[in-house]
Amino acid sequence: MAKDEEVLVIPALLLDQLGPFAGFLPTVDRYLPAILDRANQSFRPRSLVEDDPSFKQLIPYVILECSDADRTRLFQYTRGKGQGEKRLHALRSIGIGGHISIEDAEGDDWYRNGMQRELNEEVIIESSGKDRIVGLIYDDTTAVGRVHLGIVHIMQLSSCKVTPREDHLLEAGFQSVEDIGGNLDLMETWSQLCLRHLYM
Repeated sequence: MAKDEEVLVIPALLLDQLGPFAGFLPTVDRYLPAILDRANQSFRPRSLVEDDPSFKQLIPYVILECSDADRTRLFQYTRGKGQGEKRLHALRSIGIGGHISIEDAEGDDWYRNGMQRELNEEVIIESSGKDRIVGLIYDDTTAVGRVHLGIVHIMQLSSCKVTPREDHLLEAGFQSVEDIGGNLDLMETWSQLCLRHLYM
């Protein structure tokens, strides 16, 4: 029997205390210190929290952005069956990220450890870049959305040199914001929210 992964969560009550929201929230200063405070975090078996909205699983959601001929381009892909969240298979995405695992619980910054591990597992970035947090996502309209809290990063790259490391990132590569925006109905909900609030 496979070992049950333990993932990083915060209590839903914390979001209620900070101020409940739904959709994309661009003003993060009020929320981030509490969300990233280790005193408010715990690791719990993924099998127990996947259907328990009283805990929110923290997910770094990193948008890889570059410029080419003065056009903003984003790394995008289709989620294949090898991706862990079955409810998102076959949907297109502009976000790289995943759960923070108990294996990331070293040093002072569990969240940043997990984000970097996810990036390293999913893609090969052959470019310098720096990320910044630009928003939070909570989507209470779907079963998968109700148990996850996304922390949205934009990583601005000096060149458009990224290739998928995993074969479940299908049809992957950079496209212009205009081209991606023309196919919003094919995107997962988090990507739609990011595109509408950050780029459109």
